[in-house]
Amino acid sequence: MFNEVYDVIVVGGGHAGSEAAAAAANMGSKTLLVTMNLQNIAQMSCNPAMGGIAKGQIVREIDALGGYSGIVSDTSAIQFKMLNKSKGPAMWSPRVQSDRMRFAEDWRLLLEGTPNLDFYQEMVSGLLVENHKVIGVKTSLGISIKAKSVVLTNGTFLNGLIHIGDKNFGGGRAGERAATGITEQLVNLGFESGRMKTGTPPRVDGRSLDYSKMLEQPGDANPEKFSYLDTTKPLEKQRSCHMTYTSLEVHDLLREGFDRSPMFNGRIKSLGPRYCPSIEDKINRFADKDKHQLFIEPEGWNTCEVYVNGFSTSLPEDVQFKALRSVVGFENVKFFRPGYAIEYDYFPPTQLKHTLETKLVDGLYFAGQINGTTGYEEAASQGLMAGINASLKVQEKDPFTLKRDEAYIGVLVDDLITKGTEEPYRMFTSRAEYRTLLRQDNADKRLTPKGFELGLASEKRLKRMEEKHEAAEKFVDFFETQSVKPEVINPILESKKSALVKQSGKLFKVFARPNIEMDDIRKVESVEAYIQENKLDSEVIEQAEIQVKYAGYIAKEKNNADKLTRLEYVKIPENFDYSKIKSMSFEAREKLKKIQPTTVSQASRISGVSPNDISVLLVYMGR
Repeated sequence: MFNEVYDVIVVGGGHAGSEAAAAAANMGSKTLLVTMNLQNIAQMSCNPAMGGIAKGQIVREIDALGGYSGIVSDTSAIQFKMLNKSKGPAMWSPRVQSDRMRFAEDWRLLLEGTPNLDFYQEMVSGLLVENHKVIGVKTSLGISIKAKSVVLTNGTFLNGLIHIGDKNFGGGRAGERAATGITEQLVNLGFESGRMKTGTPPRVDGRSLDYSKMLEQPGDANPEKFSYLDTTKPLEKQRSCHMTYTSLEVHDLLREGFDRSPMFNGRIKSLGPRYCPSIEDKINRFADKDKHQLFIEPEGWNTCEVYVNGFSTSLPEDVQFKALRSVVGFENVKFFRPGYAIEYDYFPPTQLKHTLETKLVDGLYFAGQINGTTGYEEAASQGLMAGINASLKVQEKDPFTLKRDEAYIGVLVDDLITKGTEEPYRMFTSRAEYRTLLRQDNADKRLTPKGFELGLASEKRLKRMEEKHEAAEKFVDFFETQSVKPEVINPILESKKSALVKQSGKLFKVFARPNIEMDDIRKVESVEAYIQENKLDSEVIEQAEIQVKYAGYIAKEKNNADKLTRLEYVKIPENFDYSKIKSMSFEAREKLKKIQPTTVSQASRISGVSPNDISVLLVYMGR
């Protein structure tokens, strides 16, 4: 293998690396996955869960394109919940609790069953670069392995430093060493680097907890799943999570250790995730709160190990233990391991193209936390995109990118490339201006045709998607053409305290009312007959309901997207000289020179570039 020239080498076997390796190999590229420990492929370093608000949409998009995260999330799930169900469908977000050990095992077995994919266990200490083009990697044993492209997915391992109280030591994850050499080489090549931090809570022995004092958090009564494929059935049994709270007593005990906290004594200088703060950060920033929620999450079907979500901390272990023992239900808690914070190197993502290829080194791609993101789902989606584009580049095919109105993945990449990030970037529905279009229920319609063209999604998957959405569209047509008499619909409207109708009208108009649901409209005999006659499943029925009830919002948002994306097709010439545009602001010229946007639309989203600057640019380009 050391004499081979690989098409793609993926460095790192986390969520980004696993998706990158699978995508490249499934597209026909000879691929090598190099990681420091093959036993830890796709390890869930933090909480044992996939999905959640906006993140669930990303997992469904990965699945629709032909990635593996959705499949593994289903095969290893121990609980399923559709979050935000009380809100509109643009906000619905699937989430699973996962069996941590099974998740990693299922990923490993899927990768081992993937043709064109080799594995090697060792630390990559450097890159082989000639004339600003990557030609392979060098390992800590001094072995050189040649490649036409390289994807770096190093996670938190680049010069990783773990902090527990006043102790700190090198490491990329608990029990694993840090990776060295790559940052220094990239900086010498001209890359800008920075430091970020993240943290994790203690893991405890579930046998030592008193769940009777906590609030049970069961899964959905009718659980769904992530993958659009029939690889698994929805869960028939589930494991519950539980919820408890901190208290003023707990906060006071935590404060006793603040003088030994690396967050407060200056040892940690880097920024952590704003929306997932440590417990000490929470009680410091929100001093008026007398309690905070803690979610007690089982780590699997059979293990007694438990994840204490909401208690992320880098305080000394004795302080962690003493404070946690004052939490209701934790009076006799036993630790598996304390929480810790970790600092690591990242590279501001404005140094990348939309394909996730670096601007400085040809054929070199970055994906995951190396780009300043946080979260398994964000990392996996970048890995998928980097793996796809590394493979396409080697095959001398056009690159693959997603626009902001096509996918949350498109929003994520565009945000990183145009705006950069100085703190760990996490996806939220609020970041997507077209979230009504980017729902979790229609990810297959949006992206499966693209996955099929890439060679990742099978023809069977594409056909299944087409049949589903064709059936949903026919059902919507039925509502638009079928009339209903007042004597049939009024009893239903009356039961829902909705205004009665005086004459016959189309079912679509009645069904579009906010308080009329599918269960109500199915009481109309012709509707139920249509469902039974056409053997419509729950996915088709739900899809039709969304199309009817949100038709106006969807049409309006699509119209807005079409208007704004016209500028996506106005290309800016490569190596465009912004210094010649004297009527443009100095800040705009500097930002545009640094980021080198490829379209006028992308340029308009760069912080510091005003609408007036864009007008000047368009005039200068002869538009």
